[in-house]
Amino acid sequence: MTDRMFRLLERNQKLDALLRLAQGRRFADPFEIARLKRLKQEFRGRLARLLLPPATVATSL
Repeated sequence: MTDRMFRLLERNQKLDALLRLAQGRRFADPFEIARLKRLKQEFRGRLARLLLPPATVATSL
């Protein structure tokens, strides 16, 4: 596992914890929840691109 992948996984876990906390609040802010979900989706996309073989990445650009 590369250092970059580890940092992305770690950040994804932190976002997941923040998202659970925000959703568990009595008066949850829907804009904060949407922002956290969007960030989490972005990090998942970055991780997915890291796992693709190099030839696939070059042709998809």
